[in-house]
Amino acid sequence: MTGGKAETAGTGPAPKPPRDTASAVVGLISVLLALFVALVAFSTVQARRDAQQRALDRALAASQVVATNARWISELAHQALRRMDEALGGELSTAPGAAVRDMRQAVDNLPGTVKAYVVDAAGNTLFSTDPQVRPISITDREYFSVPAAGAEWYTSPMMISRLNGEQIFVFSRRIERSGRFAGVAVISFDVALLRDVWASLELDRRSTVGLIRSDGMLVARYPFAREALDMSSHDLFTKYLKEADSGTYHSVSSPADGVERFVGYRRAEGTDLVAVASVSADSAYRSFWRSTTTTLLVALPAVLGFVAGSLWIMRLLRRDQMRRSELSAALETNRLLFRDTHHRVKNNLQSVQSLIRMQDIPDQAKRDLQGRIAAMTAVHEHIYRLDQYAEVEAGDFIPAIVEPLLRTYGAKVAVTYAIDPLSVDRDQATPIALLVNEVVTNALKYAFPDGREGTIEIRLERRGGDRVRLSIADDGIGVGGEPADAGMGSRLIRGMVTQLGGTYAYADGDGTRFVAELTLSSRAVDSVQPSAAPSPSAAPVS
Repeated sequence: MTGGKAETAGTGPAPKPPRDTASAVVGLISVLLALFVALVAFSTVQARRDAQQRALDRALAASQVVATNARWISELAHQALRRMDEALGGELSTAPGAAVRDMRQAVDNLPGTVKAYVVDAAGNTLFSTDPQVRPISITDREYFSVPAAGAEWYTSPMMISRLNGEQIFVFSRRIERSGRFAGVAVISFDVALLRDVWASLELDRRSTVGLIRSDGMLVARYPFAREALDMSSHDLFTKYLKEADSGTYHSVSSPADGVERFVGYRRAEGTDLVAVASVSADSAYRSFWRSTTTTLLVALPAVLGFVAGSLWIMRLLRRDQMRRSELSAALETNRLLFRDTHHRVKNNLQSVQSLIRMQDIPDQAKRDLQGRIAAMTAVHEHIYRLDQYAEVEAGDFIPAIVEPLLRTYGAKVAVTYAIDPLSVDRDQATPIALLVNEVVTNALKYAFPDGREGTIEIRLERRGGDRVRLSIADDGIGVGGEPADAGMGSRLIRGMVTQLGGTYAYADGDGTRFVAELTLSSRAVDSVQPSAAPSPSAAPVS
């Protein structure tokens, strides 16, 4: 298993561009512009909050006016319904003229367009102050069915009149005679009666006043709502009214028409109604936008000056960037050429391997030559494939050298790796590759005769400073020190160790152990910091 690997690519991280005068000026301008923008933004946000608060205060005051009118309307309606009930006498009169006169007197003092009706227990209209009245069934209307079921009073949500198609809301009272349900007294109000309240508050056309029943059903609204509305699931009823009987909130999108408004609400005491008044965001922000526009007009020359200076600096920086791009392109061209060179070297080495295979030389010598060439090929292939031109990862290229040897010799040998994160200078990668190749080849040739199974452990450890230790150990039969074959392989081992400024030794035990103390370039060793404090240099193995 290999140790952790340093993340290196190409020739390492690109150098940071120097900070020149232009960059410093851009930085200063950016800071000043940011401070200026922050100041303008803060004042703008604060002015917007002030405008919102003024709108909320105005909406709350308006809701008080609406609540007062709601209490007045409700009280007058209840009084009128009682008078109508009393005017009908002990039995429901069948004298329409007198009954209608009495009903008109009962509703004369009510505001707006008011119409009164009396219907019997079957839902038939007995008397009415409405000249447009005609025989219609109202048994499906809640203002009849709820009192018929036993309720004494009822306040309806907004509805459309079946007589004239106008928006109305209704107060009704159960009529009993001899302890039995005898009919319903009804008073209907035109929703337009809220127009005068709305006008008195000097609201704009997108601001509203309204009445909502305590169960969330809209009773009346001006300007008129497009349709009946159930607000029981709206924040007003699920949140705000649960917290307080009066207050304000910001409605981003009205449930009635989607308009943004600032809303004041208040329960109308003694009634089943909630009074609401709203100020549209357009109205709330009108003065805010005027002041903001003035501020921006004053600040615009300063901003333009900042922008002009920034553009001039950016032009200078663009020229500098173009020069940097040209240098980067040249660097990439060199990188491509370098990659192509290593690729060609690898191909040439493979061609040499092919020529060796065709030569009439002993198989053992042929395998040795091919292994050495394969080691050099692996280094070049690693360099051009991973774009690591200045240095290569030991944990990557050492296994790439060993695994082909196992296949070449058909060995039943397991190899384990314990390689510290280490980047090797490209000039030292080939000597290390040849050294590993020769030692592993010797182990495969001599340590495991007759197809014997075994293991080889390869370790590469930091030893402090620019020193590393390469250790290759097998659990084979042992060779009693350095292999007896003092031919090309042994000379290569000595030569590579010398080239790497080190020493080496063999030791026997349960197999053979090769240990080399090597010196790598400072740049390679320092490219990845060790995870623990380095241990002292090892003495020669005995």
